[in-house]
Amino acid sequence: MAAHKKNAARLGAHLVFVDESGFMLIPPVRRTWAPKGQTPIHRHHYRRDRISVIAGVTVSPRRQHLGLYFRLHEDNISHDEVYDFLWWLLKHLRGNIIVLWDNASIHKDGPVAELRAKHKRLHIEFFPTYAPELNPAEGVWSQTKQSLANGIPDDTWELGGDLVEHFGELRGSQSNLRACVLQTELPSYLR
Repeated sequence: MAAHKKNAARLGAHLVFVDESGFMLIPPVRRTWAPKGQTPIHRHHYRRDRISVIAGVTVSPRRQHLGLYFRLHEDNISHDEVYDFLWWLLKHLRGNIIVLWDNASIHKDGPVAELRAKHKRLHIEFFPTYAPELNPAEGVWSQTKQSLANGIPDDTWELGGDLVEHFGELRGSQSNLRACVLQTELPSYLR
C-alpha cells in the first residue's frame, strides 16, 4: 500500500476505492425501539427484485477531500457497467486516477482492459484476495444497510429513490465518509 500512496502523490492522482453490492426489496431488519410487549411487525411482499450498485470512495490528491461516486443498475453488474462507471470517473475527475478494488473477473478483461489502454491516466490496482477489510466502500454498504433498515419499499423504483437519497446525504458528509475509511485496516497514512 505504501507504493499506492507514493504513486498517488507523485502522479497527483485521485485514489478511488471501488466495490459493488446489491439491495433487495426484502428489508434488512435491525433492532428497533417499541413499547414493552408491542413487538413491531413489518409486513412486506417476499419479492427478490433488486438494485445493483457500483460505488467508489474517492480521495483527492492534494486536500485529501473525500467523495462518493455511484451508479445504480437494475441488473447484475457486468463488464459493461464497470466500463460505464470507470468512463464516468474519467469524465468527472481531473488528472490521474488510481482505482483500487477486488480481483473480480469483471474488473480485468474485455471493455475494462480496452478503457485502460485508451486512457493512460487510469491506473488499476487490486486488493489481496478476500480482503474486504481494506476497502472503504464496504463502509458505504454498511452505512447504507443501516440507513435502509426496517424500510419497506413497494418496488425497485422506490428502493432506488431511497438509495439515491441516502448516497446523496453520505456524499455530503465528510465525517461519514471518513468513518468508512477509518473502519478499514488500511495503513494509517491512507486513513
